[in-house]
Amino acid sequence: MNVSAWSIRNPIAAVMLFVLLTFGGLLSFNAMKVQNFPDIDLPTVTVSASLPGAAPSQLENDVARKIENSIATVQGLKHITTKVQDGAVTLIVEFRLEKPVQEAVDDVRSAVQKVRADLPADVRDPVITKLDFAAQPVLAFTIASSHMDAEALSWFVDNDVSKKLLAQPGVGAVSRVGGVTRQVHVDIDPNKLQALGATAADISRQLRQVQVESAGGRFDLSGSEQPVRTLATVTSADQLNAMQIALSDGRRVRLDQVARISDTIAEPRAAALLDGKPVVGFEVARSRGASEVEVGALVHKALDELKAQRPDIELTEAFNFVEPVQEEYDGSLHLLYEGAILAVLVVWLFLRDMRATFVSAVALPMSAIPAFIGMHLLGFSINVVSLLALSLVIGILVDDAIVEVENIVRHLRMGKSPYDAAMEAADEIGLAVIATTFTLIAVFLPTAFMSGVAGKFFKQFGWTASLAVFASLVVARVLTPMMAAYLLKPIVDQEKEPRWLSVYMRWVTWCMTHRFATMVLATLFFFGSLAMIPLLKTGFIPPDDNSQTQVYLSLAPGATLAQTQATAEETRNRLMKIRHVRSVYTTVGGGSAGGDPFANFGTPETVSYTHLTLPTILLV
Repeated sequence: MNVSAWSIRNPIAAVMLFVLLTFGGLLSFNAMKVQNFPDIDLPTVTVSASLPGAAPSQLENDVARKIENSIATVQGLKHITTKVQDGAVTLIVEFRLEKPVQEAVDDVRSAVQKVRADLPADVRDPVITKLDFAAQPVLAFTIASSHMDAEALSWFVDNDVSKKLLAQPGVGAVSRVGGVTRQVHVDIDPNKLQALGATAADISRQLRQVQVESAGGRFDLSGSEQPVRTLATVTSADQLNAMQIALSDGRRVRLDQVARISDTIAEPRAAALLDGKPVVGFEVARSRGASEVEVGALVHKALDELKAQRPDIELTEAFNFVEPVQEEYDGSLHLLYEGAILAVLVVWLFLRDMRATFVSAVALPMSAIPAFIGMHLLGFSINVVSLLALSLVIGILVDDAIVEVENIVRHLRMGKSPYDAAMEAADEIGLAVIATTFTLIAVFLPTAFMSGVAGKFFKQFGWTASLAVFASLVVARVLTPMMAAYLLKPIVDQEKEPRWLSVYMRWVTWCMTHRFATMVLATLFFFGSLAMIPLLKTGFIPPDDNSQTQVYLSLAPGATLAQTQATAEETRNRLMKIRHVRSVYTTVGGGSAGGDPFANFGTPETVSYTHLTLPTILLV
């Protein structure tokens, strides 16, 4: 079937087809999420096991080695990275990329269950999770209030702020950094215990029994069922003072007679500082598949509502990874617009006909917009990779239409009517256009099947470019001949060659006359280009121009929180001397925004992150 001839004979059907494709493409574009990079799944599984109070050497022999030996038998295993510290073991199990993620998680879980009985009885059940790169924080804030201390602020973040933000669509997690945790201390007097013939274990056992709340089944009462619960809890530290402790000889004493009870805070294991001042911070991470831009807008809106309800709180943005994504998105769209305009100008310079230029230019949006339908159906997002593909092929999309229009114009110069010229020219050039398009698809599509981590990212690149190029073929074979048949006018004037064409022809004549010199120059240019390849820098992606820089500090094992804070503060003072540094946000023993997901796994320890916020310089 000659598609071009059918579209010329049925222009309404062709127009309605592309109206529907354009409408569907715009709906798909609005439905797609804006992200920095596409969400990828890597077969990497994290296993965490804890035994409070155990030394690293004990954990290595009794826990880590047994789990490692069991996991080592799993098929498709690539690397096992183990981190042992006081009271905790963390293993990162990396599989080959061909391994399905869910299968990797199931295999690791089965391997751990095989040796669960061989682990110490006090070891808590290992937690097995897959590594999610989308769970990295995108926003961080610090909170302060003139009416709340550190304990109240910490509870406010854990209760009010977390509930408010987690209710927003796309917010995956809210984690507090710094602050304190409420804790009731029971300080036992050993002399009094010894005099009474009691031990600390007796006190601990009875305290554990006090904090019990369990279900006790159901009972019938007057023809109805009522639940039964066992309640043995205390609600305040004062109630603990009056608690009766049973001794081994049958006597009973009050707890405050042998111990001092205080309602205080737990020993800090983490801290957050903004410009050297202790603050309570929290980080916001998006859920998988959500848009950073939408999440950032919803989070700021929710925090504005929270500040309106609580005027006493002061929120400061510590870092923001949403603005760079928005800037890259806007820049990529501007690049698309500018590329389309330049492509149209080049077409006009060569065709020198406004109607022919318009027919060719229509191929640009008609090819790019329907491509979003395929991207949406494949689950792609609008990110750096997909926008890069569209920016790359923006000039290619109009190639098929230009070939069609140029051949139609050639037939018009033969004295044919636009209708006859479109019918004959489209049929004449059809096979060449199809062959050219599928050659381009054969170039771009294999990038979607690349191996390695790069292949996970460039999957969207290959499919996006191929879909756009295929859409350009449909436009060139259906829409362009139809528009040319009804919009172009017969050509009666003689063709006038542009001035630049005579200059170009003189260069061509010289090259044809001096063939040996031309070949020598071409050969030198070719080998010169090859010689410059080693001078180019290599990398997966170019470095981004972000106004935030991260410094990672790690102290020797056994360092205290105070020592780590002192080191971090010294580092901050040195960094503040650097020109253009606006603020420094420091997290100790917590916080993961902007960091390597592999760098700081395990339980919090003496590790500090320092985020430098630099002023953004806009060049116009």
